[in-house]
Amino acid sequence: MPTPVTLPRLTWGSSLSSRRALLVHGLGSNAALMWRYGVALSDAGWRADAVDLRGHGAAPRVLDYSIAAYASDLQHAATDDDAPWDLVVAHSLGGAAATVASAGSPAWTRRLVLIDPAIALNDHDRDVVRGSQERSFAEPTVAAVRAEHPAWHENDIELKALSAQQASRWAVEQTSIQNTPWDVRDAAARLTVPTRIIASDPKVYSIFKGALADEVLGNPVITMSVVSGAGHSLHRDRPEDSMRHLLDAIA
Repeated sequence: MPTPVTLPRLTWGSSLSSRRALLVHGLGSNAALMWRYGVALSDAGWRADAVDLRGHGAAPRVLDYSIAAYASDLQHAATDDDAPWDLVVAHSLGGAAATVASAGSPAWTRRLVLIDPAIALNDHDRDVVRGSQERSFAEPTVAAVRAEHPAWHENDIELKALSAQQASRWAVEQTSIQNTPWDVRDAAARLTVPTRIIASDPKVYSIFKGALADEVLGNPVITMSVVSGAGHSLHRDRPEDSMRHLLDAIA
């Protein structure tokens, strides 16, 4: 495994909670953008810690932006007592990294919830992701985010602009370059913990669908649900529905 870095954290919920969750954001985002999950879980009695991934937010800058490196950081992001996480909720790139982390260290978490995870990206999806990131970095302002996503909550609009200001553009670009091909299906096939994939709606846009979904769901520990009417950032597009899917997955 690559050399890990220590990831900054934000926390929701009581330090006395017996249920601990780790929240992992996607490419170009930050820990704060996982606030919907933090609020939903803390309201349900959990403590939830969200991390800034390497090269994002306030996390250290490095040279290695392979998915294996992201996964190594997550494996070393321990609970206070070094017990396994009860739950890891991870979006997009975070979903790929969490998949590799759990497959490599099955005791790292007791349960996974993967949010439209970037298990394997084809050329079309890579182009879509690249275009989205280029727009974010070209004009990292609240006004630009609001214009592109007028239905988002004001928290998400403000934090999305902030995440583009904080993230290393080079790190985001290198994440695409260093992961060619982008494919962690082998790790998904080796998962042994209960895993729910909450995917976005292919009619809007999803990177987890079709033949890829069918193949990954061949692992019997993995189940799937879809948030209708939501794009890739489903917790920002359809937040209430997305949180219902989350709470159903961990019930």
